[in-house]
Amino acid sequence: MILSLAGNGYICIHQIRSDMKTPFFLFVLFACFMSKAIAINPYSPDFSKPKPPARMKLVFSEEFNYTGTPDSAVWSYETGFKRNQELQWYQSDNAYCKNGCLVIEGRKENRPNPNYRVESSDWRASRKDIQYTSASIQTAGKKSWLFGRFEIRARIDTATGSWPAIWTLGSGREWPSCGEIDLMEFYRPEGIPTILSNVAWGTNVRYRAKWNSARKAIAPFIAKDKNWPRKFHVWRMDWTKEYIKLYIDDILLNTTSLSETINPDGSNPFLKPQYLLLNLALGSNGGDPSNSTSPIKYEVDYVRIYQQIQ
Repeated sequence: MILSLAGNGYICIHQIRSDMKTPFFLFVLFACFMSKAIAINPYSPDFSKPKPPARMKLVFSEEFNYTGTPDSAVWSYETGFKRNQELQWYQSDNAYCKNGCLVIEGRKENRPNPNYRVESSDWRASRKDIQYTSASIQTAGKKSWLFGRFEIRARIDTATGSWPAIWTLGSGREWPSCGEIDLMEFYRPEGIPTILSNVAWGTNVRYRAKWNSARKAIAPFIAKDKNWPRKFHVWRMDWTKEYIKLYIDDILLNTTSLSETINPDGSNPFLKPQYLLLNLALGSNGGDPSNSTSPIKYEVDYVRIYQQIQ
């Protein structure tokens, strides 16, 4: 007799014919059993080893397979109110590693804004209170990369108010001339829950970017799989000297030719290294989170970066 794994997950017992070559037959069936038994569970972290694509090597891997704060040799934190008039106050307390994932929590809070100034016209200082907190971690000054395949497996919370992102920035120049790549943003343009993939670079107007953006509503994903929001998905970037291609679960969302990404001074930000950011914003483009269950959670299973073997 032998054991096999049925499609429903139960182990089945089978009788072997006496005229079969039993050892080889057992080996084949055992291999099939193991391949099914170790299939990646879309609802759980993936603890398997990184598998480099053909002619590529792994140059960075953050698996988050530890408990506590993110590795300080790799990650640092943003602090305070930062951009887009978002609602959250960024702080380190909202990011932690547990059960094989980085978890970033967006929480409802109620405490004074330490930067509050009565007469300030700056939105960061004119808010008297902090009503929400979250976290943004980044590799700036510690890790950066030029070209390669980036794979980030994550599960996003699609609650109203949630604005998670996976993105990169260049160093040493003002935004947007430094270049920005958004492997993933989720928010609600025109109130529609949407995945966005974007590339941005400089224009002749300070702080105004030239964007190549792609949007894909999540409704078609959910129509095919009602459990789509509960699953982990792999966001991927293929970045070469010629192009940037952005994917979700191997579905191509956006292609940007590097022949187009030229700043007014003739420089190309995507021919220089970029560092990585993982953050969960609340409010602004994400919508009003006041009626959403707190905390809103953004879970990152791993970050894996591969580059061509020279």
